[in-house]
Amino acid sequence: MSDELAHDLSPLLKVYKDGRIDRLFGTSTVPASIDPQTGVQSKDVVISNEPLISARLYIPKSITAESTQKLPLLVYFHGGGFCMESAFSPTYHNYLNDLVSEANVVAVSVDYRLAPEHPLPAAFDDSWAALKWVASHFGGTGPEEWLHRYADLDRVFLSGDSAGANLAHNMGLRIGPRNWRVLSSLGLFWCIPSSGVKSQLGERYESLKRSGWNGVVEVLEAKEEQHVFHLINPNSENVVAMRNKIVLS
Repeated sequence: MSDELAHDLSPLLKVYKDGRIDRLFGTSTVPASIDPQTGVQSKDVVISNEPLISARLYIPKSITAESTQKLPLLVYFHGGGFCMESAFSPTYHNYLNDLVSEANVVAVSVDYRLAPEHPLPAAFDDSWAALKWVASHFGGTGPEEWLHRYADLDRVFLSGDSAGANLAHNMGLRIGPRNWRVLSSLGLFWCIPSSGVKSQLGERYESLKRSGWNGVVEVLEAKEEQHVFHLINPNSENVVAMRNKIVLS
């Protein structure tokens, strides 16, 4: 075992010449559970074995064994620069518990393969496979009972932060305006800080228009905030305002 570095990408990770990868944060995980604060229930599912793609599913407390009303479905893509974090990290688990509870939605949090072990476009391929897995439940087919019983597949929303926002955006463009009835009422949410990104938002808006998507684009600016601020300080005034806006949408 050699300690000679091939790439020092601190504070994210270090890649050694013998092929080892040392991630410096974002490796902690928590099990699926019934969250004691929100009553949200979660479980883990395998979407694909070759390659291995998994997800964590969430249902709100409002769902009971006797529930007949179906709820909107949120598909979430975690951030981390395509090389860090997972759908099972405490950061994203806690965030999805809160969002699912407040928005009263069903959620699928996608765990895609990470670089550098799995270079891009692996994350994009896995995200697309996850969406096709979701779509397989349209019309009462597909393997996951929670999606059959509780998810309204005519109301599907894509969301993500950082790298996950990139994935959500590109999945929306790839779906296009006519490709999938199951995502006919597709919604997109991005979490982007206010400083220096207005041109990026404009580019994304133009990309959506070129795709033929007929939805409404609305920008919520959180002034003086930094990247992924909603995960760093989840109870701040701006985070609460953003979460309320997502819930009302």
